[in-house]
Amino acid sequence: MSEIGEIPRELQYSREHEWMRALGEEVEVGITDYAAHALGDVVFVELPRVGARLEQGKPFGVVESVKSVSDLFAPVSGEVTAINQTLEASPEQVNEAPYAAGWMVRIRPDQPPGAAAGLLTADDYRAMLESGAH
Repeated sequence: MSEIGEIPRELQYSREHEWMRALGEEVEVGITDYAAHALGDVVFVELPRVGARLEQGKPFGVVESVKSVSDLFAPVSGEVTAINQTLEASPEQVNEAPYAAGWMVRIRPDQPPGAAAGLLTADDYRAMLESGAH
């Protein structure tokens, strides 16, 4: 089992190990420190194009590591407004700074970020990891 790692309190989390940060009318999304460590060294990230429509809980991209290939799941429904293009040349940013330089997409959500159903607080996400229900 991977160590739990950092879980910033100001973020919201999905059960699939994505995090979401509110940025005004948009949200920024990436994978958690826990997920980044579980994957191992990330070697490739496939992201949607700007303007793509995402549906909450559905795959929107792929993270490939030396160990495996994993889908990325949208924590909210909405339109992609930006992608982190630096990940194309430097996918290791996902491992090195998952909550900063390793962000993946920005989304203009259909509903206010606080209204997203099924997202977890930092405490709830930690409890899920500690319970082994992941």
